[in-house]
Amino acid sequence: MAPSPTGYFHVGSARTSLFNWLFARQQGGTFVLRIEDTDIARNRPEHAEGIERALRWLGLEWDEGPYFQSQRGELYRDALDRLAAKGLVYACDCTPEQVAARNKAAGRPPGYDGYCRDRRLDPTPPGRLLRFRTPDEGTTSWDDIVRGKVVYDNASIEDFSVRKSSGQPLFILANVVDDAAMAISHVVRGEDHVPNTPKHLLLWEALGYGEPPAFAHLPLLVNASRQKLSKRRDKVAVEDYRDDGYLPEAMVNYLALLGWSPKGDREILSRDDLVSEFRLEDVKSSPAFFDERKLSDVNAIYLRSLTETELLERSARWLEERWAPIAPLVQERARTLGDVYAMTDFLYLADVQAVEAEWQKVRRQQPAFAAVLKGVEARFAECEWETSALRDAVVEAGAAAGVTSLAKAQAPVRLAVTGRTVGPPLFESLVLLGRRRALGRVAAARERAVREDQAGSER
Repeated sequence: MAPSPTGYFHVGSARTSLFNWLFARQQGGTFVLRIEDTDIARNRPEHAEGIERALRWLGLEWDEGPYFQSQRGELYRDALDRLAAKGLVYACDCTPEQVAARNKAAGRPPGYDGYCRDRRLDPTPPGRLLRFRTPDEGTTSWDDIVRGKVVYDNASIEDFSVRKSSGQPLFILANVVDDAAMAISHVVRGEDHVPNTPKHLLLWEALGYGEPPAFAHLPLLVNASRQKLSKRRDKVAVEDYRDDGYLPEAMVNYLALLGWSPKGDREILSRDDLVSEFRLEDVKSSPAFFDERKLSDVNAIYLRSLTETELLERSARWLEERWAPIAPLVQERARTLGDVYAMTDFLYLADVQAVEAEWQKVRRQQPAFAAVLKGVEARFAECEWETSALRDAVVEAGAAAGVTSLAKAQAPVRLAVTGRTVGPPLFESLVLLGRRRALGRVAAARERAVREDQAGSER
């Protein structure tokens, strides 16, 4: 499994991890975790830690790793030197805009046009990347365990980048080198990587690695509208399901049924049953519908199977995990245990409703209520999810709406996400709440405010 530490751990990545884990356990193999952190600008250590926490929560312990590609640069540089010695890579200084303009003028489809193939540019100056010289003739193919025979005409594969202009390797090169170095026998990943596989095979052959690994490209997960799961529309972070109180064994059971099914159409299977019965070759190639309602039904079955003692223990553990980070902040403000509950319920309730008197009070005091929330919503969707960045986002949104006081700018945000005007520090609370739920609550409050403003103007 080779996730990138650029955000939350997607349920699609969890399903891919599970299928890798099941296959490795069934075959007596080795499950390898490799962190693809070559994208320095977007990688964050906390995201890598989140990947490991999510896998451990699911019970998908890895046998080797985690290996970090950022620590394996010497291997990639050696591979690039070998490709250069064979004349299989060349420097390119074209910008995406230049390539697009040339293609438009010539009536060609998008993609690199080979402009620098014979220019013999020096690869050392900054701003020049390295491209792999793909064959002009022939085909590249493989027998996909899930999708069957897949064939690409080499002429349709552009001269793809293997080294960024910054000198950092591209993930395609790093993956090929690592797969060879780690003796990977099977690459099990999402079908969005199918177009990368002919490039993988061409590089593998060019580097003389011998027999390539087997590939299995899993179907993508889709929502009820049969659209690819999106963080903008759908609940897709494993951490969100963990924080909402789903049981890991229920999540594993449900993920296993996305694209694969056991004999007899059974829906509840123990982990041992999954290891015994799972067959990679039986995975379907059609998209798999991630149905949160169905997951909830499966979770309910597992919840009812717990003994009373197990239910109490696991409920207490879940509450403790949710409350522990914020407990010191609440302790300074609470007068009773009831206050502790009231100040923290926003963390584990599916949704919150603002206390009506407090809603009306803040609305009267803050004429720019909806404008502040609109600016916050846009900035929260893009900023880093940590306290200082969230504070800056609220300050900027307030200033854009004509609100220069932080206290006045954060009042609508606090009301939107907690339902109250008083509580633990806002930005620490937002970090614990998470981006998806915070955005959903900010959007709901903004929409309500807009409706009220429109109704008021009509009167």
